[in-house]
Amino acid sequence: MIIFKDVSKNFNSLAALANISCDIDTGEFVFLVGPSGAGKSTLLKLIIRDELPSNGSIFFDDVEINKLSSSQVPHLRRKVGTIFQDFKLLPQRTIFENVSFPLEILGLDDDEIAKATYEILELVGLKDKASYFPNQLSGGEAQRAATARAMVMRPEVILADEPTGNLDSASAWEVMQLLGKLNSLGTTVIMATHNIDISTSLPHRMLEIRDGRIVKDTKEKKAKGEEVKKSKK
Repeated sequence: MIIFKDVSKNFNSLAALANISCDIDTGEFVFLVGPSGAGKSTLLKLIIRDELPSNGSIFFDDVEINKLSSSQVPHLRRKVGTIFQDFKLLPQRTIFENVSFPLEILGLDDDEIAKATYEILELVGLKDKASYFPNQLSGGEAQRAATARAMVMRPEVILADEPTGNLDSASAWEVMQLLGKLNSLGTTVIMATHNIDISTSLPHRMLEIRDGRIVKDTKEKKAKGEEVKKSKK
């Protein structure tokens, strides 16, 4: 689904990413781990064309992202939902209005918007708070609302940039359960985090990034383990 081939990203003389190569398959749940400034957020921005690579190529469903025209970028972004640490909910809009906003931009009619919005709010357990405003929600509920907004267009991929960073432990695990549920329904999830407890306690692939380079990929270990099991049969 998503392929990085020798990708580097420089900001002036600073290398944010250096010769990154990796494949992320459809339906995977991948943690991007590493310290602040390692390059995790930059990698996510490259996937949605918020940034262009300085060198190398990035493919999404066999389409080279860095060669898309400006008019083609919105089509790419409809396939990707994004979740941020600070929620980015609009304070003067209700939760229903926040979640339905992407559908309004697409120009769907009111009945379609209402059906899709209530369905996704029910999925994340917030249907009963559709008329609430963001400041009436707990941190965990606000992040669930942000997740609903990212999912309302049924994207193929969810990019989550430190989605549990501002949450207490209980709320963080609540959000992780929701992301796991979405992944089990077939959505590819790529989550940047520095929370070692979360990334090491769940059985998902981990890409560790330091100084702009991938220094560890647990997919390789899993693949070798599967080969050993097959050879014993």
